Amino acid sequence: MGQGAIKPEIALLPRTQDRMTFLYLEMCELSRMDSAIVAEDKAGAIHIPAAGISTLMLGPGTTVTHRAMELIGDAGVTVVWVGEKGVRYYASGRPLTHSSALLTRQAELVSNVRRHLDVVRKMYSMRFPGEDVSALTLQQLRGREGARVKNAYKEAAEKYHVQWSRRDYKVDDFAAGDLVNQALSCANAALYGLAHAVTVSLGLSPGLGFVHVGHERSFVYDLADLYKARITIPAAFSCAAECPPQLSSAVRKKVRDAMVSEHILEKMVEDIYYLLSTDEDVLEAPETLAIWDAKNGVADINKQGDQS
Repeated sequence: MGQGAIKPEIALLPRTQDRMTFLYLEMCELSRMDSAIVAEDKAGAIHIPAAGISTLMLGPGTTVTHRAMELIGDAGVTVVWVGEKGVRYYASGRPLTHSSALLTRQAELVSNVRRHLDVVRKMYSMRFPGEDVSALTLQQLRGREGARVKNAYKEAAEKYHVQWSRRDYKVDDFAAGDLVNQALSCANAALYGLAHAVTVSLGLSPGLGFVHVGHERSFVYDLADLYKARITIPAAFSCAAECPPQLSSAVRKKVRDAMVSEHILEKMVEDIYYLLSTDEDVLEAPETLAIWDAKNGVADINKQGDQS
C-alpha cells in the first residue's frame, strides 16, 4: 500500500455536516491506499475517500490494518464497532475537532440545574413544532412525548399494514422480537451510530446527557430521539411490510437513504448548536492549549513556559 498523504490540518478537513452519513461494513478487511480506505473481500475491493464520510460501522468479521486506522484517525472519521446485525455497540474512535469549547459548554449546562432544565425543555419542545409548550411542566412534556411516539407507531402500522402491539425487544436476543421490532432495533442502531459520530466529532461527551443520564451514551440517545419519528419508525415499518430476506441490511439502507434525503447529519449539527446555544464558529476553532488560571479563567501556555 502507498505511504499516503500528509496528515491534513483540522481546518482543511470537511466539516461534520458536509460529510456522508455512515457506511456499514462486515466480513471484509480494511487497508489503506494513499488517502482512501480500501475495503476488500472475496468479491473484490472498493475505495472509500476517508475525508468524505462521518462514520464507519464495523460489523462481525471485519479486520483493520494499522495503516488504515492511522488514516481514519487523521481524517476525523468516527469508527463504531458493532455486533451482529449492527445492533450492539462496542467502541468508537476519536473526535474531528481538537477544541474543547463545545465540551466545556456541555459540561456547564449539565452541571447547572436551571440551565440543564432549559436544555431538556428545548429537547421536548422540538418534538412539537408550531406549538407553545412553555407552560407545560416537565412531567406533562414527558406525557405528551410518550403519546406522540405511541401515535407515530400506530400511524406507521396503519400506513404499511403491519400488525403492531408494542415496542418489545431483548438486548441480548435480537431474534426474540417480531419482525417489526427487529426492524426498529436495526433502524435505531443506525441512527445511534450517526448521532454518536456527530457527538464525538464535535468534541462533545456521549455520556453527558440531559433527558437521559447515567449511561455512557446518554447524549447520543438524547440526540437520536429527536429524529426517530421522522426516520427510524417509517423505515422500520415499511421494511417489515416488505419482509426482505436480509432484514437488517434492508433497514440500514432505508435509514441511510432517509437520513440523506432529510439532511439529518446537517440537522444534528444545527440542533446541537441550538441546544447548547453556542456560536457555530466554535466548530472551526483552531487547536489550542491553555492552562487554567484562578483569576483570568485560562492563560496562554506559551506565555507560561514549559509546565510539564
